[in-house]
Amino acid sequence: MSVKSAPRSRGAEITLSGMRILLGILFLTVWGSNLHKGLYEPDSYAGLIRGYAADGDAPEPWKEMMGFIADHASLFARLQLVGEIALGLLLVVGLWLRIVGVLAWAFLLGLWISEIGVPGEWAWSLVFPAVVALAVAFVPEARRWSLDARRQR
Repeated sequence: MSVKSAPRSRGAEITLSGMRILLGILFLTVWGSNLHKGLYEPDSYAGLIRGYAADGDAPEPWKEMMGFIADHASLFARLQLVGEIALGLLLVVGLWLRIVGVLAWAFLLGLWISEIGVPGEWAWSLVFPAVVALAVAFVPEARRWSLDARRQR
């Protein structure tokens, strides 16, 4: 017995693909802003992470992990620099979307936890982009106008 897939909605394809592309643009603009502010420099990066740990209400084990990241800022600053631009570009062009969506969700979830209770940060602003990242990973309509869709044809 074969299982029929549900018909795809053109509106859902436009909406979810648009949200995927906007999420990619969000990552790219944050990358550009962070680069301009010098936040990928090890000292600046470590200061930012230590500030979140000191001022925020993240769980203590999370703060310990943030301390480890700050102590190894020369590595983690570069990883974040490459990660943010890669996620942004891959979301915009639509390549490896299942993996990229999950990675973007995990990254945004980590930022959300890190920003809980930090003065001047509204951590809840990260929830909606994280939901979009999950939709990109698991809802086929988000793949419209993507390199993944072209590869599947």
